[in-house]
Amino acid sequence: MDQQSRTRTVPGAHWGFLAFFVGLGVYHLVTLVMTALRSGHASVDPLELLDVGPVLLLAFLPTVLLGLAPLVASRWWGSGADFGWLPTLRDVKVGLACGGVALLAGYLLNLLLLGLYGTDRVSDGPLADLARNDDDNTLWLVLAAIIVVAATPLAEELLMRGALWNALAHHRVPPWVILVLTAVVFAYLHGEPTRTIALFGQGVAIGWARLRTGRVGASLVAHAANNLPAALLLFTGA
Repeated sequence: MDQQSRTRTVPGAHWGFLAFFVGLGVYHLVTLVMTALRSGHASVDPLELLDVGPVLLLAFLPTVLLGLAPLVASRWWGSGADFGWLPTLRDVKVGLACGGVALLAGYLLNLLLLGLYGTDRVSDGPLADLARNDDDNTLWLVLAAIIVVAATPLAEELLMRGALWNALAHHRVPPWVILVLTAVVFAYLHGEPTRTIALFGQGVAIGWARLRTGRVGASLVAHAANNLPAALLLFTGA
């Protein structure tokens, strides 16, 4: 098999599909293992002396691992530079604009959802737990903020707007269909049923940056901009 064919199919389908499903499989496997370990220990071993910070940061591990399969697959079957994930100046401009739209869409849709579901049914997640903790957890808040703004957007974008988008585009799926499908996956991965509509709207805005530029770098900037306010709000309760 020559290099050109290796960059296209595995076997008969674009390698991006394999990277996507392997990445998704790793995500669910790690989540199940972590859930099993937590349910098997009613209390923390005092010899481990684990602070709340390290324990809560583990919640991000499955998401961060999402980008591993696309990177490995790109180096093995692709060119090693298939996604264009390092932002250019144009990526930054388009990404910031789309990130602003994503924030606005998320805010408006969340207002609507709060009216429908009420505040009691909206899950806070590990970030809120970190911010509410009474210990001196500034270090863990900084690490969580970096993960939220940089690591998780990169991993999710490599999987969705990278591997999956490229695979669908290779098989000539219309761009608007790809935009919608990747937004659906984006909402699904967050596992927050009460916010699915808002997450879908944000996913469309973030995906638009990828559609406009043809590069993951733009959607990465949009995703990071969308996550930045949530990361900054961590420190208001520190």
